[in-house]
Amino acid sequence: MIDLHLHTTASDGALAPPELVRRASLAGLTIISITDHDTIAGLAAAEPAARGAGVELVPGIEITAVADGRDVHMLGYFIDAASASLATFLAGQRADRVRRVSAMAERLAALGYPIDAAPMLADAARGRSVGRPQVATALLRAGHVRSHDEAFARFLEHGRAAFVPRQGMSPVDVIAIVHGAGGLASLAHPGLSARDDLIPALADAGLDAIEVRHPDHDDDMEARYRDLARRHGVAVTGGSDFHADNGGEHHAGTLGAIMLPREDYERLRARRRPHA
Repeated sequence: MIDLHLHTTASDGALAPPELVRRASLAGLTIISITDHDTIAGLAAAEPAARGAGVELVPGIEITAVADGRDVHMLGYFIDAASASLATFLAGQRADRVRRVSAMAERLAALGYPIDAAPMLADAARGRSVGRPQVATALLRAGHVRSHDEAFARFLEHGRAAFVPRQGMSPVDVIAIVHGAGGLASLAHPGLSARDDLIPALADAGLDAIEVRHPDHDDDMEARYRDLARRHGVAVTGGSDFHADNGGEHHAGTLGAIMLPREDYERLRARRRPHA
């Protein structure tokens, strides 16, 4: 059982890396990838837990690129966690996240919905990758909304009053960053981002895979992206995009609910590049 899209407390997940590994093992997963947003900080703590549980851990990450002012998420797999170029790039990504969180807090205050941004900024100073999910949590704690989904729908989605555009590299540039760290680049949840128009150019730039299995993809959508992957000569990936257990959290889910078939994983792994 394989899940290549999981998040921990190093970004916006609810479980610490060792606990996520333990829970994944209990759910029957044998190969996993921790793909925290713009950070690999969770890998060091996850690795010994994975060895102890007999779980294969694929070093991964989810990087937010920007195209036409909108977020495009890119997954990186089999990356070299010691890559200096990747570390420099990710430091810039996290700095922009701090800028964005601060700006969203200012906008919310001006709208009459103040939040306490101090805990988020303290987390960022300790290396956690912060963003809109933490702002949604702050809105919930302040009593301004009743759920994370409401926070996004009223304030934080693109075009809403507290939304602040991200600044960052293009998806093509991110592919180069991932390749420079010895990794493979996959376009995350394309059915959610709805930017199929980018796929031909990304494939020309060396895209390695498309995420076809995801909670937001129904059977027809998965079939469509499998077909696009075949037509562009790239592999496929998939996973639960797990952040937290079901129960009202934004991106809540169930470990083991979405899995990548073994044959798909083997085709992906066959594309691995040797680390420099």
